[in-house]
Amino acid sequence: MRPRIVYVHGCGPKPRAALLAEQWDRTLFGHDANAMSHLAYWAPLLHPEPLPDRLPDPLEGRPGAVAEAEAEEEAETPAPPLLEDPARFVARVSAEAEAARARAATEGVTGSRTDAGSRTEAAGGLLEGWLRDMAYLAEALALAEEPRPGPGEEPLPRALPLPRPARTALFRLLVRHVFEDAHAYFFGGAGPAVRQVVADALDAAEAARDAEGGGPLVVVGHSLGSVAAYEVLAERGRPVDLFVTLGSPLGVTEVQDLLAASPAVPPGTALWLNASDARDLVALDHTLRPDYAPRGRVTDLLVANGSANHHGAAEYLANPLVREPVRRVFSRIA
Repeated sequence: MRPRIVYVHGCGPKPRAALLAEQWDRTLFGHDANAMSHLAYWAPLLHPEPLPDRLPDPLEGRPGAVAEAEAEEEAETPAPPLLEDPARFVARVSAEAEAARARAATEGVTGSRTDAGSRTEAAGGLLEGWLRDMAYLAEALALAEEPRPGPGEEPLPRALPLPRPARTALFRLLVRHVFEDAHAYFFGGAGPAVRQVVADALDAAEAARDAEGGGPLVVVGHSLGSVAAYEVLAERGRPVDLFVTLGSPLGVTEVQDLLAASPAVPPGTALWLNASDARDLVALDHTLRPDYAPRGRVTDLLVANGSANHHGAAEYLANPLVREPVRRVFSRIA
């Protein structure tokens, strides 16, 4: 008997699958978990090229990676001002996402979901409230974290070792990628394909576990990956010992309104651990327990995510409040 863990990553381009799985393994366990871990690697559905091995994931909040990513974008298209007004930023990103959806429809990729026939109208507007809140919080965080020493006062804590324009750019890089991928997931035709990748990873983990006589199963979903993992578990009722969501938007009303079923703990899920940082732009609502019954199976944790944008998966996984419950489940098998 051996335990199994399934990882479901979040938005944006990612390192190649083997490298990403190894990074998550080492963060959680301190070593490569080898055959015990399975990665639902859905990034190629929206981002055909993986990140080069030498380039850290920009959405992990590492300033060097952000600078390289932005330099590449600026080489292709003129960049908007770093301190673009949040309202104009929301309008621009919404228009870009809607244009992408229209292009996908023209090319024959249907993006609206058909559950109850209610997901076909006003697609873009259904997420705009979330986008607006993320954008304004990004501006507020960038401004609030700018140190302002005064007479007899100490500077404010520096969560980001960057001047305000760079901080704003970093936050907005996160906001844009998350919104664009969420838009593609719900309205751009990507949702079924992403969920199939998750289901396939779960199938592989369960088959391997059953072939070895059983054992605990853990599912870890970060960001939009937590939504895909949740929807697959809710639909298929797979037995899971521990479901871990990190920086998840599942508490956000606009996201809940787009789920195929009413919010509830997935059938077969024994325990659900939801961890978020109060400054995480994606997890704007940090408590799932009030909305996902039965409440006794959901634990909401506010943790300190040390990444520069407070959303990085590695920092969530490294937190003892996240890491230790996973290790305890794995320790059931000697």
